[in-house]
Amino acid sequence: MAPPTIRGIARREALARAGAALAASGGAGTAAAQTPPAPATDPENTLVLELKDGRVTIQLLPALAPRHVERIKTLARRGFYDGTPFHRVIPGFMAQGGDPTGTGRGGSDLPDLPAEFSPPTRARFLRGTCGMARTADPNSANSQFFIMFAPAPNLDGQYTIWGRVVAGMEAVDRIKPGDPARNGQVTNPDRIRSMKVAADLRG
Repeated sequence: MAPPTIRGIARREALARAGAALAASGGAGTAAAQTPPAPATDPENTLVLELKDGRVTIQLLPALAPRHVERIKTLARRGFYDGTPFHRVIPGFMAQGGDPTGTGRGGSDLPDLPAEFSPPTRARFLRGTCGMARTADPNSANSQFFIMFAPAPNLDGQYTIWGRVVAGMEAVDRIKPGDPARNGQVTNPDRIRSMKVAADLRG
C-alpha cells in the first residue's frame, strides 16, 4: 500500500505558511481557543490515548463517521495501536500514526473502509481534529490516522473526520517532529503507549 498522504497541502510552502499564520495569530493562546470544548461524558465514544508526555482524551464522532469510529474502537480494543509510532510528524500541520510497521505503508488485517467525508458545514479540520489517513483512493483508509496541530481548510471534505481532542492537546504538541526534507518522516519516533476506549477502563 502506498504511503497515505494528506493531499491538498503544497508541501513545504503551504506548511510554512500555516506555521507562520499560527505563530502570528498568538501561538499557544490562539491554539487553545481553537481546541473544541469538552463534550458530555460518553465513555463508549471516548478514547484515552497515553503518550510519553501525558494523557490525551479524544471524543469519537459516530454521527459523522460511524464505520471509521467503529474501526478505531475495534483496533483499540485489540491493543493494535499500543506501541505504534507517530511515523510522520509535521509541525504546524499534523502528527500521523497507526501503522505498526512505521513505514507509512502498513495497516491492519481488516478491509479498507469506504470514505465518510463530512461537508465543511458539518465538520472542519481544526486544531485537535482527528482524521483518517488514506492513499489517493478515497476508499483506502484502514488503521492510520492523524491529529491536527493547526487548522487545514484544504483537507475539509477530503478526509474522514472521526474524532477531536478534548483534553491533553499539549501532549500531542510534544510529539517528536519529523524531518522536513523527508516529508515529516521521523527517526526514532515517539510511540503510543496505549490507546483504550474509556468504557473499558471503568471500574
